[in-house]
Amino acid sequence: MAKKRSGGGLTGTQQAAKFLGVSVLSGAVLAGIALPAAGVFGLAAKGTVEGFDEIPSNLKTPPLSQRTKILDSEGGLIATVYSRDRTVVPLDKISPYMQKAIVAIEDGRFYEHGAVDLKGVLRAINKNAQSGGVSEGASTLTQQYVKNVFVEEAGDDPEKVAQATQQTIGRKVRELKFAIQVEEELGKKKILENYLNITFFGQQAYGIEAASQRYFSKRAADLSLGEAAMMAGLVQSPSRYDPVNDIQEATKRRNVVLQRMADVKDISQAEADKAKATPLKLKVKMPKNGCITAVAGSGFFCDYVRKTILNDPVFGKTAEERTKLWNLGGLTVRTTLSPRAQAAANEAAIAKINKDDKVAASVVQVQPGSGKILSMGQSRPYGLDQKEHQTTLNLAVGSKMGGTTYGFQTGSTFKPITAAAALEKGLSPAQSFDTPWKINIPEKDYTRCDGKPAGYANWEIGNELESETGAFDMTSALGKSINTYFAKLEQMAGLCETITMAKNMGYERELGKKVKELPSITLGAQESTPLDMATVYATFANRGIYCTPIAIESVKAANGDKLNVPDTKCTRAMSERTADTINQMLKGVVEDGTGTKAGLSDRDNAGKTGTTNDRKDAWFVGYTPNLSTAVWVGDDIGEKQSMFDITIGGEYYDKVCGGCLPGPIWKIAMTGALDAGQTPGFAPVSVPRAERTKAPEDGDEGPNRDKRRPRDGKPGDGDPTNPLPGMTIPPGTFGDGDGNDGGDR
Repeated sequence: MAKKRSGGGLTGTQQAAKFLGVSVLSGAVLAGIALPAAGVFGLAAKGTVEGFDEIPSNLKTPPLSQRTKILDSEGGLIATVYSRDRTVVPLDKISPYMQKAIVAIEDGRFYEHGAVDLKGVLRAINKNAQSGGVSEGASTLTQQYVKNVFVEEAGDDPEKVAQATQQTIGRKVRELKFAIQVEEELGKKKILENYLNITFFGQQAYGIEAASQRYFSKRAADLSLGEAAMMAGLVQSPSRYDPVNDIQEATKRRNVVLQRMADVKDISQAEADKAKATPLKLKVKMPKNGCITAVAGSGFFCDYVRKTILNDPVFGKTAEERTKLWNLGGLTVRTTLSPRAQAAANEAAIAKINKDDKVAASVVQVQPGSGKILSMGQSRPYGLDQKEHQTTLNLAVGSKMGGTTYGFQTGSTFKPITAAAALEKGLSPAQSFDTPWKINIPEKDYTRCDGKPAGYANWEIGNELESETGAFDMTSALGKSINTYFAKLEQMAGLCETITMAKNMGYERELGKKVKELPSITLGAQESTPLDMATVYATFANRGIYCTPIAIESVKAANGDKLNVPDTKCTRAMSERTADTINQMLKGVVEDGTGTKAGLSDRDNAGKTGTTNDRKDAWFVGYTPNLSTAVWVGDDIGEKQSMFDITIGGEYYDKVCGGCLPGPIWKIAMTGALDAGQTPGFAPVSVPRAERTKAPEDGDEGPNRDKRRPRDGKPGDGDPTNPLPGMTIPPGTFGDGDGNDGGDR
């Protein structure tokens, strides 16, 4: 039995002997390593050791976690994201002082010994015997490098880190085995380069380049003698010698390194003394990591990009593969974000709503035809400080992409989808219904896609105002947002056809749940997201072709290789004629309907207001041929409250409507994002109208104001049996222009 000290532990000599055995002799024997004839001395020299397996590729070129740069569409930096703040640089981009300093203090005989330094081992035995403990190790810089690779691979997993650093014979032997092979295959210069790029220098900085930027705001190539000595001194204990927290302790450690450099003749004693006498002058650059540091209010978009990489199978078949790619970093991600559009969205989101209001706004913009997401803005800033009313909840998207779990009811912004389904079925825009203020329709009159009735109860539908009675055609019903009209139109178009149209336009994409086959969908009773609604309306702008939204244009790996990225997938959702007809009818909404406060005067534009039951959600979604924007306003915290008798942005509203708050926000976003020199128009198309039975008089608000009947003339779209004429209605004939969201329920 081993002799023990009175305290029960091994004597200093015994501990030193154990250290030697673990590090070299015992480990070598247990591993079955065939040592050369010179035995331990041969191992310490540069002789080869046979019988080892091939060195793992990760030790030759370790996959080092680095910074990922997220760029806007013009190449500007949005944010830097990393799990390890590191920028890998070649040895010729590292100051010679730094190279000499790290070797001098960590492994002075680095260029003289092999993987194991026998003299260092014997020296450690002697010192440990004198101290009665293990006061000095004997790991070479190569062995340290091997251990760092294992720790790097462990990432932030505590269990794996513990396994990579555990003090066991098995780990020591494994380190020794790979250290010998690393020496043979890489050579000293490459080992030194890899070591300086993998090592942790404190203050969240991994690798010499990131550390140099952190402490001195300069490149590693430009480090002076004193600066390099300080950095080399950090490796032993980054927390103890941290110059940011203890400049005196860091200075003492720097001076130790300088003296060591003089002792091994890397510098003269005079150079060392001069550097010792020079005070440390830090120029600390605080770490900026993650979407919380994103510029120009683009934090929500930045996080959407992160979620895309973590969720889209194009970046890896499994969640583990995608997470590994993201954590490894070193990516250059060029996105679709337009700096101009983002600035406009930011301005619009806070123009009418304060960050500490009871409700919030979301503004998202999509380019028709490409699916490119150009901006994501919110009235509450991106961040973690709730006292400052910050949030990381992206109101534009569903929970999988960092947003809401349930989405928001869309109100009357759904009605154009029903109209499109009706036109595709052959119904004419001149289709007229004469309805009272409220109606009842049996749910069994609506058929689901499986051919079964939608239900067996009576569905009661009412318009916003009691005065909204009489006859309406499709154009006037969209302009005034008449609920009873669209309940009847959906009945004729077909519930299944309406839902199919919604799906084909991307209505259910972000929330990832099936649309319920209920008649009330035509009034926007089901949920969607601002991103999906902007994409749905972009389908109208794109003359009936739906394109899936994308946020990433290209991705380059750290080695310059291009990675595959999600491509937009474009499919035809409706005919060009149908889309062109919807565009013309929705122009009326912003010209003389519920969206007059949102209309743009310098170009073709169209849109639709939406307000849900109890005014818990208010919308305006609109577009030009080259830009689609969705604006949502509502309660984003806790149980949703109704927006009656409420002050928002310092302005009092007796009731919030789609045209009176989201509409003006939309106008600001569109005006700022659009180029005044580019004003494409919608394709011209004649839209059949129903004829009036009574010419309106000025100020006529009576129940007969909108009564019409069809008249013979031009055929409707796809309906040769319904010859109805086109009809030009003077601006202001329908809609009182006061922004009241009539029928947006």
